[in-house]
Order: sequence, then structure tokens, then C-alpha cells
Amino acid sequence: MRRIFIIRHGDTFASSADACRVGARTDIPLVESGHAQAGRLGQWFAHQAQPIDRLLSSPLLRARETAAAIAAATGDAADGVRDWLGEIDHGPDEGRPEAAVLARIGAQALADWDERGIAPDGWIVDADARIAAWRAFFAEGGAGVDLLVTSNGAARFALIAAGLPLGALKLRTGAFGELAVDQDGGVSLIRWDERP
Repeated sequence: MRRIFIIRHGDTFASSADACRVGARTDIPLVESGHAQAGRLGQWFAHQAQPIDRLLSSPLLRARETAAAIAAATGDAADGVRDWLGEIDHGPDEGRPEAAVLARIGAQALADWDERGIAPDGWIVDADARIAAWRAFFAEGGAGVDLLVTSNGAARFALIAAGLPLGALKLRTGAFGELAVDQDGGVSLIRWDERP
């Protein structure tokens, strides 16, 4: 059986800062708490029984920094970046405070995004391509453990691509989900949105 851990990068805003929607166009580093989250993820994966076969990440700095912390803790080299793990583009909402985003798109549009992966008007997502990329990754077969460090916007499409029950698709920063792929290619959800 193949295990796939989908990991959201650590914090990019200090707890005292107003969080903004940051996506593909905003390549910012982890803040101190994000580095701490990445370190906890690394320690958690270092203490797991199975060796890591691949450690892949989004091209964005925040994901690469998180992957580097995991690699340092586990002794496994990061195996590079994959564009399909990159964050979505929030269009006119890029860099705007969450309250302003909510005022523009409305609560229902945000709920549709958070619960069903339906992008609000103006966001650039290419859901079909993301779903196809996740399905191709699941179909690679084999056994072992893959770690994928990504963003919340990209991670949700793993569940959609696998045809798993939807609901709360969000991964908090520094959290992970685990999927299992059986020998016939069936994908099951083991856990979602857990922090070490």
C-alpha cells in the first residue's frame, strides 16, 4: 500500500498580523511560528516507522522552506518541486485582508470554495488540470511513503480527485492529511487536518 501525506506549509503571517489571501503571485517566506511548525512536522515524520520514498513540494518559498525542515529532520533529501502543487491565484483578492475578500465574494462563495473546491469569481484555479495532476500522481502505483508539501488551495484537489466525501477541505498551516492508495488504485482517506 502506498501512503501519501499532503502537508500544508507553515505560517506566513505572525499571529499579531492581519492575515491576507496570498496565492501564486505572493512568494513569501515562513515567519518564526511557521519555522516552528515546519520543525514539528520534520520531527513527527522522522519518528515514523516507514522510510520516506519521495519528498516533493510546491515551487513557492514557503513550501520549499517547510520541505527543507522536514528533509533536515528525516535525513531525506527533498526530491524537487512540482508545479501542480503550487498555490492558486486569488485574482483580484490577492494580498487583500480576509474581511475585504469576504465582502467582495460573499459568505456562500467562500463556503463553496472551502467545502466543495468551487473557486470564487475572478480566482484562477484550473480545477480540471489540478484534478488530472492528482489523479496521475495517484495512478503512479507502487508502495512506500510520499510527502507532498503544498498550499491549502492545491491540497483540496487531492480529495476531489480521489472522489472522497467532501466537507471541510481546508488544511491549517503546519497540518497534514494522509491518503492510502491500494494496489488497485483505490484512494482512501486516513486522516485530514492534523498537526503534530
